[in-house]
Amino acid sequence: SSMASTSNNSVDQIRILKLVDGKHCENTLYRLQKGWTIRFMLGPDLASQKVTVYTNIPPSEQPFKRTVYYPLSWELLTKSGINSLDAYAPVKLSHSGAFQYYFTYNDKKAGSGYFIVDPTLCIGMDNHVLPLDAVCMQTLLPKSLGQFCDWKDRLLVAKESGYNVLHFTPIQKLGCSNSSYSVSDQMAVNPSFYSSVPVTFNDVENLVEEIRRDWEMLSVTDVVWNHTDKHSSWLKTYPESAYNLHNSPYLRPAYILDRAIFHLTLDIEKGKKYASYFPLSIIETEKDLESLKVILLKNVLPGLKLWEFYQVDVPKQVEHFTQAVKSFKQNGNVTKDVKIKIIQDPNFNRLQCSVDIQAAVEQFYAGSDCDLDRAVSSFVSTLEWLNRVKKETVMSDLFSAVNNIIAGVRYERLAADGPKVVLLNKQHPLTTMYFHHQFEDSTVDEEEQFVFGDTKNSKFIMAHNGWVMGANALENFAEYPGKVYFRRELVCWGDIVKLRYGSSPSDCPPLWERMKQYTEMTARIFHGIRIDNCHSTPIHVAEYMLDAARKIRPDVYVFAELFTGSEEVDNIFVNRLGLTSLIREALNAWDAHELGRLVYTYGGEAISSFIQPATQILQPSRAHALFYDITHDNESVIVKRSIRDVLPFSALVSMSCCAIGSNRGHDEMTPHHINVVNEKRKYRKWNSALNSGSEFVGIKSGMIQGKHLLNVLHQTMAMNGFTQIFVDQRTQDVVAVTRHNPQTHYSYILVGNTSFSDSKMKPVPPMLVEGSIMGIPLEAKPSETEQSTQDYLKGFTKDKQFINGIDNYNLVVDTDIAASNSTCCKILESEDKSSQTVHFTHFPPGSIVVLRVKVTETVNKSISDIRETIASLHNSNTHFDKLVSKLNLRTLNRVLFRCNEEEMSDGFGISAYQIPSWQKLCYCGIAGIAIPLKKISFSNDLGHPICSNLREGNWLMDYISSRLLKHPDTKDVGNLYADWFSILQKLPRYLIPMYFELIISLTYQKLLHACWKNMSSFVAEGSSFVKSLSLGTVALCGVVKGAALPRVHPDVPGVCSTSVDKDVQDCSSISAGLPHFSSGVMRCWGRDTFIAMHGLQLVTGQYDDARNIILSFAGCLRHGLIPNLLGEGKISRYNCRDAVWFWLQCIQDYCEAKGFELLGMPVARIFPEHDSEPTPVGAKSQPLSDIIQEAMQRHVDGISFRERNAGSGIDSNMSDEGFLVEVGVDKTTGFVFGGSKFNCGTWCDKMGESEKAGTRGVPATPRDGSAVELVGLCKSTVRWLEAAHNSGKYAYDGVFIKTCDGSVNKLTWAKWNEQIAKNFEKYFYVGDEDTSHLVHKRYIYKDTHGASYSWCDYQLRPNFPIAMVYAPELFDAEHAWKALQIIQDKLLGPLGVKTLDPDDMQYRGDYDNSNDSDDKSIAKGFNYHQGPEWLWPVGYFLRAKLYFAKKLGSKKLEETIRFIRSYTVNHQLHLENSQWCGLPELTNSNGSHCHDSCPIQAWSHATLLDLLYDMKDL
Repeated sequence: SSMASTSNNSVDQIRILKLVDGKHCENTLYRLQKGWTIRFMLGPDLASQKVTVYTNIPPSEQPFKRTVYYPLSWELLTKSGINSLDAYAPVKLSHSGAFQYYFTYNDKKAGSGYFIVDPTLCIGMDNHVLPLDAVCMQTLLPKSLGQFCDWKDRLLVAKESGYNVLHFTPIQKLGCSNSSYSVSDQMAVNPSFYSSVPVTFNDVENLVEEIRRDWEMLSVTDVVWNHTDKHSSWLKTYPESAYNLHNSPYLRPAYILDRAIFHLTLDIEKGKKYASYFPLSIIETEKDLESLKVILLKNVLPGLKLWEFYQVDVPKQVEHFTQAVKSFKQNGNVTKDVKIKIIQDPNFNRLQCSVDIQAAVEQFYAGSDCDLDRAVSSFVSTLEWLNRVKKETVMSDLFSAVNNIIAGVRYERLAADGPKVVLLNKQHPLTTMYFHHQFEDSTVDEEEQFVFGDTKNSKFIMAHNGWVMGANALENFAEYPGKVYFRRELVCWGDIVKLRYGSSPSDCPPLWERMKQYTEMTARIFHGIRIDNCHSTPIHVAEYMLDAARKIRPDVYVFAELFTGSEEVDNIFVNRLGLTSLIREALNAWDAHELGRLVYTYGGEAISSFIQPATQILQPSRAHALFYDITHDNESVIVKRSIRDVLPFSALVSMSCCAIGSNRGHDEMTPHHINVVNEKRKYRKWNSALNSGSEFVGIKSGMIQGKHLLNVLHQTMAMNGFTQIFVDQRTQDVVAVTRHNPQTHYSYILVGNTSFSDSKMKPVPPMLVEGSIMGIPLEAKPSETEQSTQDYLKGFTKDKQFINGIDNYNLVVDTDIAASNSTCCKILESEDKSSQTVHFTHFPPGSIVVLRVKVTETVNKSISDIRETIASLHNSNTHFDKLVSKLNLRTLNRVLFRCNEEEMSDGFGISAYQIPSWQKLCYCGIAGIAIPLKKISFSNDLGHPICSNLREGNWLMDYISSRLLKHPDTKDVGNLYADWFSILQKLPRYLIPMYFELIISLTYQKLLHACWKNMSSFVAEGSSFVKSLSLGTVALCGVVKGAALPRVHPDVPGVCSTSVDKDVQDCSSISAGLPHFSSGVMRCWGRDTFIAMHGLQLVTGQYDDARNIILSFAGCLRHGLIPNLLGEGKISRYNCRDAVWFWLQCIQDYCEAKGFELLGMPVARIFPEHDSEPTPVGAKSQPLSDIIQEAMQRHVDGISFRERNAGSGIDSNMSDEGFLVEVGVDKTTGFVFGGSKFNCGTWCDKMGESEKAGTRGVPATPRDGSAVELVGLCKSTVRWLEAAHNSGKYAYDGVFIKTCDGSVNKLTWAKWNEQIAKNFEKYFYVGDEDTSHLVHKRYIYKDTHGASYSWCDYQLRPNFPIAMVYAPELFDAEHAWKALQIIQDKLLGPLGVKTLDPDDMQYRGDYDNSNDSDDKSIAKGFNYHQGPEWLWPVGYFLRAKLYFAKKLGSKKLEETIRFIRSYTVNHQLHLENSQWCGLPELTNSNGSHCHDSCPIQAWSHATLLDLLYDMKDL
């Protein structure tokens, strides 16, 4: 009970079905249970659509109508409505049966599918449930049950044999053949059941209910919808119910052929016409078959002239042609491509086909310049050619027909496995006749005239039913234009005729109504229906009839045997008909290994399978199996295999985790097929005392005692949760099957020594059993081993009255014995008593043994403890929850994440865990194992190397706990994991992956919720997409030794030291990306930090961390610049022009969110002067506002310096000129500018590295001059400073400019702001007025203004949307929209945006930093920003698009929102599938993977979070 909350059946079960645009899942099977809920959710390609889902499952109080669909309402998983992928449309499954769903958008049906809901089967006085997997069915022929008054005595055999479902073949009146499936009258009971009084259906119904109530057995029967006995009296009244020559005239040629074959039989029998070939009227050799073929092809078929049914009468058509010519009027428009073809006569009379005469006139008369003689001649030639083609087709079909006739005759008369009927006469014709000919035999010609000449006669020539090997089960082989009857492809049943329903009840009302009443009556009496000949029954007919049945009995059990040859086609039948089970035949197995495979295939999950959550993705199912050892169509196992295989064969089937079945007679060891047609004897009655005489059967007969115990075992396992299975092929013949209960961890193990042929006893290897063998429920073996199967068969005598079996094959059966008393095996216990070894001492072929196994007491205690732990973890107020609730995000970073390099920097000697035969885990924290485990659990991949590692040792568990124990902040959490794992390690190794996964998955979810709880309401109440992105905050923000922030001024509130190092403040830094930028000097980049800050820290509510980073970087200000590489403030590099502007933007963003107090906070200056050495913290401090002012003033003054320690020590690739940093402000335009052709001071910062290609020291993308995004950032800053000054929040109103004459003027924020605004469109927009020869694309914004290489200004890159976001007022709305559309069309990839126009000659879309070629454009990754698709600019592009869509009206806004939701689905899917919980730095062309990219990048997450934050109120 302590595991109840982890069990699949204890809580409400919810299955999520993802809808895919354009997907119609007619052959995908979803099996569900009543009471479950389906949640329809949108797949990625539907994210932007307004989807409506419809299903025909009715509300619980309403009846089912197949054509009535109900729209479902959408609900939201979260409070945030941003993400449509979080919405779901639920439907509660209140009915059993087959149901359909479809969904629409924009008034079109966009997809559909089916789901089936299993029925609930109830038995006994208390109506307790019989699980489907507990079904033990026995098939019986009612005609062999004798008079109805004796039925209970004969049915008692099934009850005492342990069966719980009786399958009756049809109980209706049978036809002339007495075949169990040749029903003569569907509405009448078989009169052979009568004794002194007639038997009614009510009598049968009462017996069925008595058996259900008192014997706790269900009863099912066949329905036969596809055919009826050929002498059915009702057919005389309604001949249109069959395929006859009146309603199906296309069968006429096939009928003539059929009669010709019949008359050939008579001719051979009479011995006159073909006496030289068949003097004795027998066929028994291949030579006889050759003679028959010659006769058919040369003597019989030519005279029939069957091609005439498909040809035209040439003279008659010429006459029509000449008449038509007379009335033809030339209009000058001759249709040259009109070609006549033969139009088939719908009545299929000889030479009555036609052609389109008007088309013929156009083709031949008008086409020959109205020359009648020439036209007639051409017309005649064409008609004769068309007739020849038809004749050739017919002859080809007839040749196939002859081959099929010969094949049939060979089987019937020559084949070893056939009936070997050699005599040829009217009673044994060449082939079974395809048509029921109800008139006197005459000649083929006379019969043709008689039948075709009178409609009354043609109605009563009816086509027989049968089956067609390899036919498409979804097509009706009897319908036109099928040629099955003509080509003799039908394996024909000569006692029944095929019924012709048409497409709807209106096509044949009497037939549909009769069969509906028959079906309703069957459903009223019986608990289940087997659809006979299901694969050939028109599927729409079966749907209609089953709908009628389910109205009578909603929980009717419907099953069938399909012979489609395709699981996909099987699924179509299962889906449309709601088939509960499909019959599977174990006799199809050709050896013990294949039998074991079938046992495993047809049900159950692997032992120690992962426990799935109650809410899970709905996965396609396999059709539920009703696994028969022997069906009523199968030959006896004794004949097909050996007598010793009967018991182990059935025993292995009984271990299947599905429904099982058998045929009456098999348990009694009847050594022949009990033929459904010819069998006239009765079954034996039950008598426990085994009275003398052949009429009785008892517990010791055949293998009934063993089968009884196996059936009871099968039901016990199904009813008590033994849902897991393992099949072990011990030897070529010996198979062991384990059924396991995942709750109790008890098992039953059956070992069977099969005997597919008579074989001698061979040694059986010992078998190790983990746990304790409690006893042996069943042990059986043959009493003697010398006699062969043939010996038994020779000694068998068929009883004349009763269906008997081999009585002298004796089994020694022992039940419920102690393990020590076994006569088959000896069981030895291991020294530590944790396992036992089974030694098979006397286990001959034909033997079985069943072992009942439990875990040891020690293990059982550990299982109880671990279950108690897991059960508690489902609660929300555990000790673990309380610990986790106190953790801040920096500690959660350590618990959950930290890549290999971050962990190693701690100095504890810990690195990421290596999974043997797989890979290192991405993270050292819980996420590192939880993420791959989630996928492994979902797919139940017990063979994964992680599972192998867990089964082989405790290393991973020890790693997880010991790592957490080493750090003070995580020690308490580590202790808990250590405690749990110490219990887990006491379990049998095979159970550890399952329980380990539960601990990890449950705690991982709690840790994630703790992360979100530490964040803003936007995240905590946000969509799954927002939450997934926000994990980047935890993964990428942390305290890493050797990559600390410079110390914040001690007067800044709330800053303390770490618990490990008092000299390091507990302030998170932001990694640019993992794992490449995780530790040391490469971790903290000024640019990346401040591009990412808004999304990762401000949007998520991490204001203190943002504040500390802003102040820490402020302390590093030098030359008016923020460091590019931070280097803890000790070895900072100031070689970028953009970091300072993103820093200023973050100050602005912080103040907007939290107020202007930040501006007055003290900054500990590290470099008070540009040339200062680093000063101690607190030695020099200034308010942040002064640092801002210094940065602005320095830019206006102009910045020019050579980097300190310039040379290979700080940059091995930079040329000497590149170390000169120059930045300024253009006094004319107000634009910030800088850089040179020797360096690259913006984010596109790739410096050439290849000596071989000659690019070393050459920047790939200098972007010198005024970079568009920096102009926008500068505009944003001066606009904000103006507003801050005006509101009294910022003391300075501008900066000072020195003129050439030495005077000083003030440049106010207002003037600077106005200056940029005035000049931006003028210098950056590339419109029609730009006459430069460098223009490559118009209606875009330049990437730079004033670059050293002027053509670079005009390159299309994704940088101007950054300026649009920060300073949208600079842009004309129409210009901006058009420019953004060009980016969308030309640059946008699946995840990222191309960094260069693919039409540009420098475009190279695939980045490979290891490329060592001499190609300058790509060597050593020179094209890093020349085409590869970066993710972070996507956020700015979409934000800009959203902003200007609002400006341009509601329609544009609606379209844009739909586009954004659709486009960002790719990012959601990537996050779901990322082992790093991350979005990458970049991809190669068209979204392809780039192995040099960071798999998780700070700004990739941040800018999308910014986007979603912008959209939160839309």
